[in-house]
Amino acid sequence: MSSAAENGDAASGKQNEEKTYKKTASSAIKGAIQLGIGYTVGNLTSKPDRDVLMQDFYVVESVFLPSEGSNLTPAHHYPDFRFKTYAPLAFRYFRELFGIKPDDYLYSICSEPLIELSNPGASGSLFFVTSDDEFIIKTVQHKEAEFLQKLLPGYYMNLNQNPRTLLPKFYGLYCMQSGGINIRIVVMNNVLPRSMRMHFTYDLKGSTYKRRASRKEREKSNPTFKDLDFLQDMHEGLYFDTETYNALMKTLQRDCRVLESFKIMDYSLLLGIHILDHSLKEKEEENSQNVPDAKRSGMQKVLYSTAMESIQGPGKPGDGIITENPDTMGGIPAKSHKGEKLLLFMGIIDILQSYRLMKKLEHSWKALVYDGDTVSVHRPSFYADRFLKFMNSRVFKKIQALKASPSKKRCNSIAALKATSQEIVSSISQEWKDEKRDLLTEGQSFSSLDEEALGSRHRPDLVPSTPSLFEAASLATTISSSSLYVNEHCPHDRTTLYSNSK
Repeated sequence: MSSAAENGDAASGKQNEEKTYKKTASSAIKGAIQLGIGYTVGNLTSKPDRDVLMQDFYVVESVFLPSEGSNLTPAHHYPDFRFKTYAPLAFRYFRELFGIKPDDYLYSICSEPLIELSNPGASGSLFFVTSDDEFIIKTVQHKEAEFLQKLLPGYYMNLNQNPRTLLPKFYGLYCMQSGGINIRIVVMNNVLPRSMRMHFTYDLKGSTYKRRASRKEREKSNPTFKDLDFLQDMHEGLYFDTETYNALMKTLQRDCRVLESFKIMDYSLLLGIHILDHSLKEKEEENSQNVPDAKRSGMQKVLYSTAMESIQGPGKPGDGIITENPDTMGGIPAKSHKGEKLLLFMGIIDILQSYRLMKKLEHSWKALVYDGDTVSVHRPSFYADRFLKFMNSRVFKKIQALKASPSKKRCNSIAALKATSQEIVSSISQEWKDEKRDLLTEGQSFSSLDEEALGSRHRPDLVPSTPSLFEAASLATTISSSSLYVNEHCPHDRTTLYSNSK
């Protein structure tokens, strides 16, 4: 699943070296999966819709498919096998919750051969993707299948409360029995669409212990890198607008708390990065080479639960980050530290790991040899906190408020300078008005105090004259027009004014 973007090409190039899983050829597994799901889902349509009950989570239906066929099953050229379906009614509800109709489900899985993908993980599981890119089919171990069965009631409750989640969307759990061998498979949503090229793919856990892609993985045409590789390649993180960032972090926090409540750990965030600028150049090169591709020319549309829908419902572009390319395939718009426009595809994977005895022993042993806080296997609560901290501080970041352009800065600075100068001029003008009034009053009191007193005696209808403020006002106007030279002229003007008043 980690390489669901394009590693199908690498696997298809090795058709001569067919893989085996539990001594069973992958071609036989793919054929049995299509036959079994085709029968069980078709048979399920005859059952009426009803509410899911608690006992529905523990129902197991079984059908035998002989190679020569029967009254209920078609003939096939694979060995005889028995096909089991776990909790069929519950999984039918999950599919309906994400808008997957039975006919669409059957068409996606059974209409064309499944495509085998290479697996960079250490689990040894086989991965298949449907031809329309919608579903991933993965082989799981017995304990993982058993844990998923126990998880279903809580998973059902969580999806009812919050269908917007980055957790895996489980659409079916099945088991193929042939020759005494049990092969269990789970059908999930495809996080990375193959029709959208992923220029970088990362499997992130928030751990640093041995979290670097191996040399063998790096030699692949589309490798899946890890935490230390991300810190080296994208050391400044990925940037989102405020609304998208808040929705993403809220979804991650909620999902991690759900996983913690189920004591689940060792999960990863599968992150695919598509660089729009590179895709435009690639399209130009493809057009110049005139290489038609009937399947890719229509740009496969994602029908169910895109990355953007998983965090905030129906996707909408984030503040004009994505404008040129409308076919975003439900990717989340972002920007790199270089200003490159990106589309991100992501989902939480590998959640079927319970913190049981073996995991406790594994962590205890690694903690003795290495720093216990850096290894990937850890307590569920600590693992969730470290995972969120890594995503919040190192991987995903919020775009800060855009700074004003130089022209706007200039306009703003001129306006601020004008406002400041007006304040200074008004304050200085007021001071000069007060000083002018005081000086005029002082001169008048010494020179013509007697005349004023005599005049008032002969002309009782006149009141003592007060100094006019016309001159002070004109002086204030002069100061405002030459405010840059106020400090230089103040002493001279003050002396002149005093002499004139005398």
